[in-house]
Amino acid sequence: MRRFLLGCILFIYGSVATFSQGYKNPIIPGFHPDPSICRVGDDYYLVTSSFDYFPGVPLFHSKDLVNWEQLGHCLTRPSQLKLDKCWSSAGIYAPTIRYHNGVFYLITTNVSDKGNFIVHTSNPAGAWSDPVWLKQKGIDPSLYFEGDKCYMTSNPDNTICLSEINPDTGEQLSPSLPIWQGTGGRYPESPHLYKKDGWYYLLIAEGGTEYGHKVTIARSRDIYGPYMSNPANPILTHINMNAQSNPIQGTGHADLVEAHDGSWWIVFLGFRPQSGLHHVLGRETFLAPVRWDCGAWPVVNGDGTVNLDMKVATLPLKPFKKTAADTLFNQPRLGVEWNYLRNPLMKNYVLIPQQGVLRLKATPVTLDESDSPTFVGRRQEHINFVATTRVYLKNESAGDEAGLTVYMEPSAHYDLFLGRSTTSGKRSLILRYRIGVLKHIAAHIEVPNGKVYLRTVGDKDYYSFYYSTDGTNYRLLDKINIWYLSSETNGGFTGVYLGLFTQSIATTSKAYADYDFFSYQSQD
Repeated sequence: MRRFLLGCILFIYGSVATFSQGYKNPIIPGFHPDPSICRVGDDYYLVTSSFDYFPGVPLFHSKDLVNWEQLGHCLTRPSQLKLDKCWSSAGIYAPTIRYHNGVFYLITTNVSDKGNFIVHTSNPAGAWSDPVWLKQKGIDPSLYFEGDKCYMTSNPDNTICLSEINPDTGEQLSPSLPIWQGTGGRYPESPHLYKKDGWYYLLIAEGGTEYGHKVTIARSRDIYGPYMSNPANPILTHINMNAQSNPIQGTGHADLVEAHDGSWWIVFLGFRPQSGLHHVLGRETFLAPVRWDCGAWPVVNGDGTVNLDMKVATLPLKPFKKTAADTLFNQPRLGVEWNYLRNPLMKNYVLIPQQGVLRLKATPVTLDESDSPTFVGRRQEHINFVATTRVYLKNESAGDEAGLTVYMEPSAHYDLFLGRSTTSGKRSLILRYRIGVLKHIAAHIEVPNGKVYLRTVGDKDYYSFYYSTDGTNYRLLDKINIWYLSSETNGGFTGVYLGLFTQSIATTSKAYADYDFFSYQSQD
């Protein structure tokens, strides 16, 4: 009997521990804005915006809504994603992912091409179809399936509009009709439709993707309206006094999902200010529980605010195996965390797995241009981090460069690189800051021929830059405020990337750079 009671106690304790573990926000850190989510059985799939980076639309998978692994990207071919010379923060805006009758559908906007389009697949981790283009304009398009009908929402002319479409051909089957303009906040966008308890619920974002961002909701008995605003709107925001000191700000652009246990959850974007209300990580993906009683309005986390440390019951947690912190370039292709700027010219990127080398060839396209320089990078995902690489620049002449960049956009990046002095012709290590129209050389020293280690260390206030010739003894060159790479300084919708690059002032340069590892270590 005693053994039976002990077993019951352990079972109850284990169940409580499993379902009440809590979690940390953001669930997907770094530049991962505009999340959209769908469920298939007990599998969850989530996508985010990608703007001027290629491949486009990162795709994530989870079993518990808390732990996520990136499967790849939805837009992996130039036929799906034209980004030629698109300006920074253009390209792919907010996507929506939905599942219907065995098919995954992704709808999104390429503001640098022909607007709204749909791709589909039966295997989200595999190849997605080429786009079918849509007539209804606006951004942040979404899909709602009911029976054999498919509806599209978007926000042309600052009004949420609805039309019936054929998701496989893109044909519009009914006129675009306005159904709601929100509660009066600017930029009504991010519309998603759901049906629950005989009501159609329309979830949107208002206020712009800044400190005044918020999520509001309306409902109707008829899909075409009229829609009645929730008297308790907004259901999610950090604009009010109760969240004015919260380390998460700008919460909005949300999507709801019913979990396989019947609970409801909401994913949404927000950002984490640092160093005097600047943020450099971009807008990230957060999660909150939702109470949604029968016939009632949804309530997000009790009072419409969230925290970094969420002490709430969760689904049984099923974490994925952690990936290695170092990229050794010993595989035939780069990992899914790596991206290019706009459509890359792939002949300039050569992986040599047997040597553990990534070779980048110099071109006259620079990081200062809205074009596609020889650049490959991954997102900064933590406020405190250390990133290190080793580079060997070969066949170089004066004006050739190869190194490590902390990159926000063409007019905002910090570069630590090898080159040859245009005056002495000697091998040099240079630290350069590009801040708007200004360029500043913060350090310029001679280094011996051969491989050089380059390192940047980030914290809440500064990026610090180091180098080493032996990989053990690092020398500090300089540090600079994070402010000049922040969204508050530069605007835009992206976040900081840590990139490897090679470029030249010469159109006939034969220079190339071999990188034999890249390490990214969180210090949070």
